[in-house]
Amino acid sequence: MTPCAFFPLEKTNLSRSKGAHGQELVYELAEYLPRRYPSSFRVTRFPNGVPAPSISGISLAWGQQQPVQTIEAVETGEKFDLRVLEGLEGVEMGEEAMRITAGLIQEDVALMIEGTDGKYYFQAGAICIPGFWRMRDKIGMALDDIHISGNVPRFKEKLQTSMEKFFKRMPVDKPVIRNNYFVQTCKPSSHVGDEARLDVEEECASEIDPEELGWSESTNGPEDTFSHGHGHAALPASYLAPSTLRLRSERQTLRRLPRTGAIVFGIRTYLFKIEELARERGVADRLGSAIRSWPDDVGIYKGRKMYGEVLLNYLDECAAGDREKDEGRGYPY
Repeated sequence: MTPCAFFPLEKTNLSRSKGAHGQELVYELAEYLPRRYPSSFRVTRFPNGVPAPSISGISLAWGQQQPVQTIEAVETGEKFDLRVLEGLEGVEMGEEAMRITAGLIQEDVALMIEGTDGKYYFQAGAICIPGFWRMRDKIGMALDDIHISGNVPRFKEKLQTSMEKFFKRMPVDKPVIRNNYFVQTCKPSSHVGDEARLDVEEECASEIDPEELGWSESTNGPEDTFSHGHGHAALPASYLAPSTLRLRSERQTLRRLPRTGAIVFGIRTYLFKIEELARERGVADRLGSAIRSWPDDVGIYKGRKMYGEVLLNYLDECAAGDREKDEGRGYPY
């Protein structure tokens, strides 16, 4: 997995960049984070009178202050000197900006940049936990090609035109938030209690990432042999059970940068154990109903055939138990 990348300009239809989009993102984060989380981040600023970084003559600071020079994450002690970006350009600046971004926030980040043809291109990214896709398959692609090649249901018929218009018209002051959800399987732990299994001689991927947050091997097969656009290709898991099923949800945000006009796509991923979710009264019934309501093409896209029978049987049992407990009681409980 390549967590940070910036696509070379000569391979796209982009008319301007030289890494400035990534640079602007870093400076925006450096201004926002210490304001939102003052006990978690510390910054120093360029001294007055010293030439400070800007884009097209527009300062990279907020308000009348000088731009941030260094930013430190208090908990980790990691400190980033933003002056390093001034000595770089193009791909090198973009990749360094993405590395700094990955060190400051938990979200995965993709930068979408408008080309001379009016389309938006996936130009840069700091992607650490994609789960179901690989950045090397999509970096440099236009927005519509990303969705079409990924076999997103009904994209051409219902989403392509409206999404292109939305990206072109998106204002700076109106960020957008949405959530999606998938179901995935993860391998059972090779540890029983605190004791390691004797037949496990060395650390493996399932122990480094036991919930398969970074890459869902139980769902998509090995990352190195993954074929873009052909997800859910893993062999049936012998360990498929309610205890190994997870609900994967992404909190996705879109916002436009004010100087370069690039659109920042943020992805914050959460994993929930199905067994824990089903303990909340009413959830099992609602989740089962939602999964059954998926049209066939959506069910294929979300891999329902891999886990549907096991999951739905379990949710039905939990829902029946809820109804027994709540007999005579109305909703809300």
